[in-house]
Amino acid sequence: MYSLISIAIMLSLVFYGVLKSDSVWVHMGCAVILGLLWIVGAYVGHDSGHYQAMPTRGFNKFTQLVAGNFLTGISIAWWKWTHNAHHISCNSLDYDPDLQHIPFFAVSTRFFTSITSCFYGRKLTFDPLARFLVSYQHITFYPVLIFGRINLYVQTFLLLFSKRKIPDRALNIVGICVFWTWFPLLVSFLPTWNERVMFVLVSFTVTSLQHLQFCLNHFSADVYLGPPSGNDWFEKQTAGSLDILCSTWMDWYFGGLQFQLEHHLFPRLPRCQLRKISPVVQELCKKHNLPYRSLTFWEANLSTLRTLRTAALQARESIDPMSKNLLWEAVNTHG
Repeated sequence: MYSLISIAIMLSLVFYGVLKSDSVWVHMGCAVILGLLWIVGAYVGHDSGHYQAMPTRGFNKFTQLVAGNFLTGISIAWWKWTHNAHHISCNSLDYDPDLQHIPFFAVSTRFFTSITSCFYGRKLTFDPLARFLVSYQHITFYPVLIFGRINLYVQTFLLLFSKRKIPDRALNIVGICVFWTWFPLLVSFLPTWNERVMFVLVSFTVTSLQHLQFCLNHFSADVYLGPPSGNDWFEKQTAGSLDILCSTWMDWYFGGLQFQLEHHLFPRLPRCQLRKISPVVQELCKKHNLPYRSLTFWEANLSTLRTLRTAALQARESIDPMSKNLLWEAVNTHG
């Protein structure tokens, strides 16, 4: 409830600042607040999507639509579709959609063989464009995150207007229409096109901090090929997740997802309880000789960049896998 109140206050400030002020700096400040609003809204949508965060089921669904569709323009139906798959098949290269970012990113050289996404039902083609983009992914990582939100809008439309069976399709479409009414209208009240472009860029840049966090939790963790298995589910979750160390006063920014492993093991546990169970999970991992990785925010950034750079350098050197194998054998033949 407090999060919804804070969202309402921030949205009011954004509209008031844009409509009542002629100052460029006030407008850019409103863009920052809007970016923060989207971050808080995403966490509210995440919480209400995982468990009944509100008093009733109907209010919980309403909260999902408001926090997701109305405020951010990203369908809660799309989020549930991809996020459920992510939790089931954490860090599976061919089953987890949260790792499938070809042509922009590849966290493993296994993507170089154009593996088939079992989630999307199509081949993730590693063509010359993908090879070029991946070759510089450690450099383009942060800039791409700024515009990554555009991809989420596209994915939302592709799902909602697909032939796939979607729960509450009509409500989701109405919610998206609400967003694409108020957001362009708000931007149109800015006096010049330069300010409008800057407003969108600043708000997207602020929100990219949240997209970054999602990447830090999994990009540099262990990956695997194949479907998830109930026999080693616990092991896959611990190997594929990375916690972020932070003080309690920063919990609002991470939304509980700094305890990524705890969240994956207990996805229906409210975020306010994750810090409390963290010591228990650490002891459990230690008892069963399982990895429990916890890095500071900066260490997690460096770890992610190292993973991306390693794959990038290998992408620069690689050619067609079959040709590479034959050439390697020819050059290194003895006798």
